[in-house]
Amino acid sequence: MPKKILIAEDSETIRRFIAMSLKLAGFEVVTAVDGMEALEKLPLHKIDLIVTDLNMPNIDGFTLIRTVRENPEYKELPIIILSSLGKEEDIKRGFEAGANSYLIKPFNAKRIQYEISKYLGTAND
Repeated sequence: MPKKILIAEDSETIRRFIAMSLKLAGFEVVTAVDGMEALEKLPLHKIDLIVTDLNMPNIDGFTLIRTVRENPEYKELPIIILSSLGKEEDIKRGFEAGANSYLIKPFNAKRIQYEISKYLGTAND
């Protein structure tokens, strides 16, 4: 059974790129255009990991992470931030919100896959 990853990213181009690279690596992918849609989709799918941007409309990535962490069911769910915010205070805020990893855009597909494999192993483990 492939592992399922939720991608919360408001840029369609980036969302498609991440989704395609993860599908090619054997993962199942669920996408959301912002934090609000991610929170709506989370209980509908058995999500194994979240990749989220920080700057998104409606509900941003920081709020998404904090909201997920407040739910005991998702306390241990790995969350990877993928953001263009690269300042030390942004990174600190991301980890304080409850993220497990923080990647800065621009990025490459191999780097995301490596970070995901740290938490999930391969797609079909």
